[in-house]
Amino acid sequence: MSDRGQDDTTEAPNPFLPSPDDIQHWASVMGRAQQMMLEYALGQANQGNSAAAGLFDPTSWLQNPTTQAWAEQSSKMWEQGVAFWTSLATIQPGFAPAADARQDKRFTDPDWTQNPVFALIRQTYGLLAEQLLATTRTMQGLDEHARAKMEFAAKNMTEALSPSNLAVTNPEVIKRAIETRGESLLKGLKHMLTDLSRGQLSHVDPDAFEVGVNIATTPGKVVHETDLYQLIQYGPTTKEVFTVPLVIFPPWINRFYILDLNPAKSFVAWAVEQGLSVFMVSWKSADASMSEVVWDDYIAAQVDAIDTVRNLLDVPHVHTIGYCVAGTTLAATLAMLSARGEADKVKSVTFFTAQVDFELAGDLKMFVDESYLTLLQQLSAGGFLDGRYMAATFNSLRGRDLIWNYVVSNYLLGNDYPPFDLLYWNGDVTNLPARWHRQYLIDLYRDNRMVIPNSLSVMGTPIDLRKIETPAYIQAGREDHIAPLASVWRLMDHLSGPKTFLLAGSGHIAGVVNPPAAGKYQYWTGDNDAATLDEFVAGTTETKGSWWPHWIDWIAEQDSGKTPAKDARLPGKGTRKAIEDAPGRYVKQR
Repeated sequence: MSDRGQDDTTEAPNPFLPSPDDIQHWASVMGRAQQMMLEYALGQANQGNSAAAGLFDPTSWLQNPTTQAWAEQSSKMWEQGVAFWTSLATIQPGFAPAADARQDKRFTDPDWTQNPVFALIRQTYGLLAEQLLATTRTMQGLDEHARAKMEFAAKNMTEALSPSNLAVTNPEVIKRAIETRGESLLKGLKHMLTDLSRGQLSHVDPDAFEVGVNIATTPGKVVHETDLYQLIQYGPTTKEVFTVPLVIFPPWINRFYILDLNPAKSFVAWAVEQGLSVFMVSWKSADASMSEVVWDDYIAAQVDAIDTVRNLLDVPHVHTIGYCVAGTTLAATLAMLSARGEADKVKSVTFFTAQVDFELAGDLKMFVDESYLTLLQQLSAGGFLDGRYMAATFNSLRGRDLIWNYVVSNYLLGNDYPPFDLLYWNGDVTNLPARWHRQYLIDLYRDNRMVIPNSLSVMGTPIDLRKIETPAYIQAGREDHIAPLASVWRLMDHLSGPKTFLLAGSGHIAGVVNPPAAGKYQYWTGDNDAATLDEFVAGTTETKGSWWPHWIDWIAEQDSGKTPAKDARLPGKGTRKAIEDAPGRYVKQR
């Protein structure tokens, strides 16, 4: 028996010692990771970017002295966070996890509640985050703007320091790395290095979509172009069309095809199916040649588009849509036309989540102080602001969902990118003329001059929003974080014509792009003569599904006249010959 026991002792493997194969495999993983980082570093060194280019190239923006100090402080904060959570992970607590732990998508892995170590990490993080936010809200001696900035910074800091964002304190990441024998970490590292070389966080595979092939595919022709925009005319699909055509002005900070993602989601395709002659403005992404473009140029472009369509179809007026910031400039356009006695060029105006009064503009007002404007000026040394900076700003408004969620999924877990057209559009950034962008932030967001009668002028004409009597349809998103509901409502206070206000479910994008066939969300209508937003909301009626049918009924109420869909109603068949097929060149330029 003693011999048999001796044999057992000799043959039993030590479960705490990795096998030679494991050691070799993980050494290989580390070697591949080092090779990937070396190749990335060599690639960056071989790019040969000039010092001037580095001022506005997001792949090297930390060379900027203004941002270097910020980066150093952020690095220290991150290192301290890593050290804190790592040390906490070594504690062996003896308590049962809280049964009523709050639901949080960052902590859905069972180990966050069932494993005492990770449960302690999570609960400690929650307590510290709540304490930091509470302390910020109760700090004395801060004015309203300073307090809002402090709360915004505190919120972003707590989201950045979440233990779910660190591989060593995220149980899901640890388990995935073990299950894949390190391949998930290598895949995530590849994603991260690719993003670093692009200077932009990827939400989807950039090769999954191609504009004009499987996105922005509604048939049409470019029938007019200037140095600032192209005008697309879409082909009719009905025998008759509304006599009054529709001109859509998408945000000049984004690509127009948010309204033409794919046939199932396309507002453009749906509007054509309803019998509208649809024209879309496609703004050019700024380059150095557009450094002097200002407010007047964008409004002149809107007037030019309206006049071009009127002349092409030989009609006295058009319906218009202004989405987000293009709705802001469309309001200025209408005010100018009213002042000049030309208001009848526009039969109706529809505002998609647009603002004219920026007093209640939300978190974006955090980015209009002198320090931020100075940084923008440095980043716009080439005469335009690279759209990747603007994308980063908007992502920071929802950092947990649009930044850290993808850091964990893409970099730590090494997940495949989802084929999601909306996220592709979100990352397809547009550059902005530096002078115009600065003017917009100062005059509108900071100084709120648009609602001060005659404070601003357009092409030499002082504007007063109260002179706008064009029938208006005002759509707002209940959960909009870019154009908050209370801010959009202010359009009701400043316009003088008949107004219809509609509150849509969801936010800035999904609240607008909600096709009827999807059967999603809901909308609310109410008393358009309500004195306040609260009074309007108190008396609303909810309707399930898309608000688009409500809108087309409103359009028909403005003018229900029809005309045959022939001659100039066919793209390229009128006096404006086709320049190229939709979606055109401008939307593809970077």
